Amino acid sequence: MISKDNTERLAKLKKTIDHHRYLYHTLDKPEISDEAYDSLVLELESKNGPTSRVGGETLEEFVKVTHQMRQWSYDDVFNFEDLQKWEQKIQNFIKKAGFQNEKIEYCCELKIDGLKIILTYTDGHLTRGATRGNGTVGEDVTNNIRTVESIPLKLKENTSIVVVGEVWIGKKDLEKINKIRIKQNEIPFANTRNLAAGSVRQLDPKIASSRKLNTFIYDIDSLNKKMPDTQSEELTLLRELEFSVNSEFKIFDSIMGIESFYQNWVKKRHNLDYELDGIVIKINSRKIQSALGYTGKSPRWGVAYKFPAEQVTTVVEDIVLQVGRTGVITPVAHLRPVSVAGSVVSRATLHNEDEIKRLDIRIGDTVILQKAGDVIPDIVNVMKEMRTGKEKSFIFPKKVEVCGGDGSIERIPGESAWRCVYKNSYEQIKRKFYYFVSKKCFNMDGLGPKIIDALLENNLISSFDDIFTLKKGDLLTLPRFAEKSVDNLLESIEKSKKTTLPRLITALSIPQVGEETANDLAKHFKTFEALEKANFEELELINGVGPIVAKSIVIWFSDKENIKLIKNLLKYIELEKISISGTLPLSGKTFVFTGTLSKMSRDEAKEKIRSLGGEISSSVSVNTNFVVAGENPGSKVEKARALNVSIINEEQFLNL
Repeated sequence: MISKDNTERLAKLKKTIDHHRYLYHTLDKPEISDEAYDSLVLELESKNGPTSRVGGETLEEFVKVTHQMRQWSYDDVFNFEDLQKWEQKIQNFIKKAGFQNEKIEYCCELKIDGLKIILTYTDGHLTRGATRGNGTVGEDVTNNIRTVESIPLKLKENTSIVVVGEVWIGKKDLEKINKIRIKQNEIPFANTRNLAAGSVRQLDPKIASSRKLNTFIYDIDSLNKKMPDTQSEELTLLRELEFSVNSEFKIFDSIMGIESFYQNWVKKRHNLDYELDGIVIKINSRKIQSALGYTGKSPRWGVAYKFPAEQVTTVVEDIVLQVGRTGVITPVAHLRPVSVAGSVVSRATLHNEDEIKRLDIRIGDTVILQKAGDVIPDIVNVMKEMRTGKEKSFIFPKKVEVCGGDGSIERIPGESAWRCVYKNSYEQIKRKFYYFVSKKCFNMDGLGPKIIDALLENNLISSFDDIFTLKKGDLLTLPRFAEKSVDNLLESIEKSKKTTLPRLITALSIPQVGEETANDLAKHFKTFEALEKANFEELELINGVGPIVAKSIVIWFSDKENIKLIKNLLKYIELEKISISGTLPLSGKTFVFTGTLSKMSRDEAKEKIRSLGGEISSSVSVNTNFVVAGENPGSKVEKARALNVSIINEEQFLNL
């Protein structure tokens, strides 16, 4: 039995904590210290257990949920010229919609770099928290969302409402968590967004509870009473309902005001404890928003004005040559570790000898490093004014030890690249095996670089076909290999035996032949035997091949060891037949991908298109039929619009 005093104490604790939570998270006016607040929460948990905010026990997996309203992503602009073009489009739409006499206002909000979350309240009670997912279907993360202090579990009104916002975690909390992880020999989180997203998607809500997650709510999807007339009134209502709303929003009646707001936050963003990656601009009037509507993927009435790619300075500590699977040598700059665009970087590719000369980059130089999103960092400039005279120029050596043989290297005729003269160094062999088993080739799940290295070092494989002859007893001799993992690996190898001709051609590491060229060759020849017999003249005429690639293919097939390898591989591999029919559903259609797909990998999507007769291109042109826009698409969408190329989302693509 719980005593009356304890019951009253619990009620008081809950009420007091809710009050101070509201003061801290919503009004940003705390009356007590963090330590005092934490002490109250600790007492509540000791009396009532952590379930007051932790929603339940550890889950085995998240349940998929369909959103009541589709979750859109905004189109991006990157400079004032882009913003002007967007405004002109808006003005044109407004005139067509008959609102030309109405005053147009823009509501500008900070674009928080966190994880989008959709919260559902029924009669004032939090009933569901879900991730965005693919915009239509997300994951139910209610148990974890209940642990976030800034999210009210019960509204002060019995309102049924669906709201949208961002879960984030502070930079200072990231530092604290990473210090602990480093002490425990765990990998630190790269940035606040990764930490927030990883915390929300923990199957054990106690982990989410242990991290200081926070939120900003910015949109109402549905409401059981009259919706506010403007976006700014919507934010005010959300604040009244005790949601945490970012107070740094402004209303402007011109894009000059927007530009001033943007430039101000470009300078000030690093002063905040949360990460920003731009601002969001919305037409303030909901009536005009409704009239403007949506494109295939985005609202016409809003746009994200992204901050410039982040640049930092660092020092080139060394330049090292890396040997690829085809023997091509790539110079890599080893950098003094530096944080750029939210992640710590210590390497940057220098591409080739000509790029080193163009930049005049030397060991010891201070350089400007640029990284945008997930793109590999680039050295964009050398700060020559920082030179002391101790910097060392880098000269390509005549020999590279890891090339094998006597280590000799040679410049590839007509190209900027150098390559190993000896074609079978251990380094090249390793990288060829890594590529052979990778997703875009034979897709042998569980057979990663460390296992390949162990197999090579123990002389269990020396040729690609050796992989298909591995037995359970062979693998059990390797260190840290248990019976279950061996069974899984052998099952994966067995499954990979059924493959396609393009995948096989790609996997062979024929110089100059990548994934797209392999598909062009497979489409033309239909069988491996026909490709093997092809001469230079026939190869040269194939669209996407040309003389350099044709010569490389002829040389590769003239090597008796390569022919022997093919014969041995074909003993184990079953190639799917390629249809000769020209009437496949997507015959004659060319697709370009941009952004991230949620329901399949990019490679799976490409394979599906090819199986239906379609073609893939890496760039948008007048010959492109469809641009498939996934999550966070790039500039290809704008180019498609300029060329009147059809833009489809993932759902529309799947329907094809």
